[in-house]
Amino acid sequence: MSTWNMYSFQDSNSLYSDNLISFYNFVMMFIVMITSLTLFFIIDFIMNKYINLNLLKNHTIEIVWTIMPMIVLLVICYPSLKILYFIDEMVNPYMSIKAIGHQWYWSYEYPEFNNIEINCYMKEYMVVNQFRLLETDNRMVIPFKIPMRLIVSSLDVIHSWTIQSLGIKVDAVPGRINQLNLFSIRPGLYFGQCSEICGVNHSFMPIMLESTSYKNFMDWVNKKIE
Repeated sequence: MSTWNMYSFQDSNSLYSDNLISFYNFVMMFIVMITSLTLFFIIDFIMNKYINLNLLKNHTIEIVWTIMPMIVLLVICYPSLKILYFIDEMVNPYMSIKAIGHQWYWSYEYPEFNNIEINCYMKEYMVVNQFRLLETDNRMVIPFKIPMRLIVSSLDVIHSWTIQSLGIKVDAVPGRINQLNLFSIRPGLYFGQCSEICGVNHSFMPIMLESTSYKNFMDWVNKKIE
């Protein structure tokens, strides 16, 4: 999760987040190069008292600075579309989980497991070792290293289900069903928040996900069914 003085991404917990971080580093390389080159020319034009007449109405330079951005955009386009389709593609999900947004909490349903339904309200901050504004009274529990399908919708206004360390974000739109791949590569607790301004208590509907082993997941399911 995010902590003070962080200047980069959270530790990745999914293949999707790994790809997004790699793409970010790839694009940042171009941004640094373009910014440095532009800054160099700006400083040179300011500090240099003389004008290079060869730069005025130079068709070769105009062709170069027209073609080069096109090449850069094409180079960036391919990995961007590849990651986009990779995240959107469903690959034999083991099970489905429904996430439904409410003002202002999340509810989850497990249709394949006797239609278990849980409501997750933000937990009141009581003790020091709790994460303020992030912990909920119930957790969304999933098994790690198992591909799942998350079906997202809303019953009132537009919400957005997001967990940064998993590299996933999807809008919960009333009357519409969106879906995405849900996959965790290791156990742990992972936090997110509604990322769509949905009303007065928008900042008080956190997401708390527990990734655990399949055995522990089935134990949790059996307790909920009982």
